[in-house]
Amino acid sequence: MASHAAALKVGLALMGMSLPFLTIPEGLSNASFPDCAKHDPEVNGDTEKNYAELLTEELKLREADSLEKHKRADMGLLEAKKVTSSYQKDADKCNSGMETCEEAREKAELALAEQKKLTSKWEERARQKGWREGAIKSNTKTNSNAQAAA
Repeated sequence: MASHAAALKVGLALMGMSLPFLTIPEGLSNASFPDCAKHDPEVNGDTEKNYAELLTEELKLREADSLEKHKRADMGLLEAKKVTSSYQKDADKCNSGMETCEEAREKAELALAEQKKLTSKWEERARQKGWREGAIKSNTKTNSNAQAAA
């Protein structure tokens, strides 16, 4: 280091400059480029170790992020399954209600058909006994007039 300083003093003197003009503290001075490019195993080892640690940490963070996304996706899928199940239950209830309603409608149609047959028989018997549709209406009017007069 001393030889470097001496060479620097001679170079400055030739250029007409004095040493106080370029005073650099001894600990901060690095006058040779080969020192900058020199491979330092200790620094290199630390750098590689730090790089490996950073990569490991990055992988762990990505894995945690991936697991979180997977967990959210699973929760969304579970919620979708619940909603689907709920809609399926409602659809089953609706279908069951429709079947019940259809059965009741069919029974009502059969009962109506039977009632029409029975009504038709009674009307036929009434006609055989002399009943006429117009006669009942006038008879009903006569009975209501008689009740009103009384």
